[in-house]
Amino acid sequence: MKEEDILRKKLSTKENPFKVPENYFENFTSQMMDQLPEKPARVEPKKTTTWQKFKPFLYMAAMFVGAALIIKVASYEMDKNELARQMEGYELSEADDQYFNEVVNGTMLDDYSLYVYLTSSDNE
Repeated sequence: MKEEDILRKKLSTKENPFKVPENYFENFTSQMMDQLPEKPARVEPKKTTTWQKFKPFLYMAAMFVGAALIIKVASYEMDKNELARQMEGYELSEADDQYFNEVVNGTMLDDYSLYVYLTSSDNE
């Protein structure tokens, strides 16, 4: 505690160390306004043309047409491949049976439940 008291006596003063210079606030407002940059003149907004208003809709329509074209090309390729398989005499019956068996096994139904489901008259 003695060291603290010595330091306080050496460093402390009764005056406030934070002072504002004399006459600082007398011309403060005018000096601040002089230092600010000039406000630019108001710029009038450009008028939008009909083309600028219509352009987003045109882009959206082009996007949908492009998507439809891609889907059409992809489906055409699949149809062409399926037709080529049928022309080669490829038997689909074995593949169909194998696919059907996998689906039935995946449903976890016994034979009777599957029979009842397939023969019920109130299928929607």
